[in-house]
Amino acid sequence: MSSSSAAPRRGEKTETAATKPPMRDALVAAAFQLFLERGYEQTTVDDIVTLAGVGRRSFFRYFPSKEDVVFPDHERSLADVTDYLAAGDDADDPVLRVCEAVRLVLRMYTENPTFSVQRYRLTKKVPGLRAYELSVVWRYERAFAEYLRRRLAGRRDGSLRADVIAAAVAAAHNNALRSWLRSDGKGDVGTEMDHALGYVQSAFGPSPAPTGPGDAEDSEDVVVLVSRRGAPLWRVVQEIEATLERDPGQH
Repeated sequence: MSSSSAAPRRGEKTETAATKPPMRDALVAAAFQLFLERGYEQTTVDDIVTLAGVGRRSFFRYFPSKEDVVFPDHERSLADVTDYLAAGDDADDPVLRVCEAVRLVLRMYTENPTFSVQRYRLTKKVPGLRAYELSVVWRYERAFAEYLRRRLAGRRDGSLRADVIAAAVAAAHNNALRSWLRSDGKGDVGTEMDHALGYVQSAFGPSPAPTGPGDAEDSEDVVVLVSRRGAPLWRVVQEIEATLERDPGQH
């Protein structure tokens, strides 16, 4: 080995494995560079791995398809959401818990505004990516619905409520997020999200505690009056009025 290949001199900087971006991040960076330069459809997986300086096997170790490289952080975000919901207890209001969980998704977008805006612009141009994005949103919505179904089990229309609330939370999040993305990541998206989720909470929460087969809010008072046969009608009406005016706790 020649002396030129020896270790660098003291004070001389060199690129090491520690200073190189992780392979997954390098693949994402290479992919988006090519998407912006050539277009999504014109870029192949071979193009991406060539620019990143890795093999095809390395690409598919991290991403099952080219579409997945456009949404690299959703698996982590979905796991964070699922863990957050699972960590709750029966004392938590389920609607509020789901509203807090969806903020974890927002955090994933706001961690890298530039990347999020680039992805938004790219997704708008490519129908296949829009369809893929819808499938990603559906996975979050399903996680919300599954949590809510467990929490609302035993209540009348519990499954229906869970699905409607989950869809409302996803819609509120998407409304605030897309408004922020259309502004190129400027503005206070947190305030926008508070406003959007406020509609959900005012419509569906806080949820009442279950009281049996049905909710307390769904139960109705039933009055049964026993009167002797032949009693005059005015007397029956008088007894009904007296019963309705009586405090439910009185007997």
